[in-house]
Amino acid sequence: MSNKLLPLITVLFLLFASCGPKEGEEHYLKFKKLKNTQEYFAYKADSTILVSGHRGSHEAGYPENSIEGFQQVLSRIPVFFEVDPRLTKDSVIVLMHDEAIDRTTNGTGKLSDFTYDELQAYRLKDSEGNITAAMVPTLEDVLDWSKKKTVINLDKKDVPLQMIVDLIKKKKAQKYVMLTAHTGAQARFYHDKLPGVMLSVFARNDAEYEDIAISGVPWDNMIAYVGQRIDDSNKHIVEKLHAKGVRCMVSFAPSHDRLGATEQRMAAYIKEVENSVYRPDIIESDYPIDVWNIYGSKQVTIEE
Repeated sequence: MSNKLLPLITVLFLLFASCGPKEGEEHYLKFKKLKNTQEYFAYKADSTILVSGHRGSHEAGYPENSIEGFQQVLSRIPVFFEVDPRLTKDSVIVLMHDEAIDRTTNGTGKLSDFTYDELQAYRLKDSEGNITAAMVPTLEDVLDWSKKKTVINLDKKDVPLQMIVDLIKKKKAQKYVMLTAHTGAQARFYHDKLPGVMLSVFARNDAEYEDIAISGVPWDNMIAYVGQRIDDSNKHIVEKLHAKGVRCMVSFAPSHDRLGATEQRMAAYIKEVENSVYRPDIIESDYPIDVWNIYGSKQVTIEE
C-alpha cells in the first residue's frame, strides 16, 4: 500500500468515526415472520451491503463468541453474527471457536474434557488476552438473547446437526438463526428439518455451487459464501447466484483483518471492494464496526 494513501485513510477514518452510529443506541433486527427474514437477506440490485460480525467482533474488552460482545456491537450498528457451537463433556452446546479453551479463557485444556458447570470457573479473554467478567455462553442462552435483536449464523463444528435442529425448534428461533452448510447434504438436512430457515452455503467454486444446486434447497432460503474476494475466478458464480436472488458474502477475517493498524485495515477494505469485479453483498469481518463505518447505512427493520 502506498504511504501517500495512509493520511487520506486517517482522515476518512476520523470522519467515519465522528459520523457513525453512536454507542448506547440499539440497532436491532426484528422480523414478524420467517418470510421477512428471507426478504431481508434476499439479493436486490440496489441492496446496501450487510455486515456480519465474525465470532461477534474483536472489540477491546469484549470477548469473541460472547453475548457481551454481541450486545456491544449492536449498541453501535445493526449486524448479524457468525458463531461457533461446540459440545461440552456433558453435551451442553456452548460457543467456542477452538477445540481448546486456552486462547479464549483463563483456563487450559480441551473444551470437550469439561462439563458446563466446570467451565463456570473460567472467564473469557478479549482479543488482546485481557481477562473479562464474561463466561462461556450456552447456545440456548444466545438464542434466547437474540430474539428481536439479530440473526445468529451457526457454523458447523462438532455438534451433531440434529442437536442443532432440536434446540432451534425448542426455542422457536427459526426467524433469528442462520445455519452454515458446508455441503449440499448439510443444506438439504437442515431444509428438510427446518423448512424455510436461512442457510449460509459455500459456493466458492463450481463444484461447491453445483453441490448446492443439486440439493434442491430453495434459493430464497440462503446466502452464499463465495470466498475472500470477488474476482475473475468466481464472477460467473456470483452472476448465477444473483440471478437466483442470492446475496454473495466475502470474508475479510482471513486476510485484511490481520493487518495491525486500523488505518491499514480500512484502506485494505476500501481497496478490496473497489477492485472487486462485483461489489460484495455481505462482508464478514472481525471488525464489523469498522466495515460498517465505510459501507453500512441505516437498515430497514421489520417490527414485530
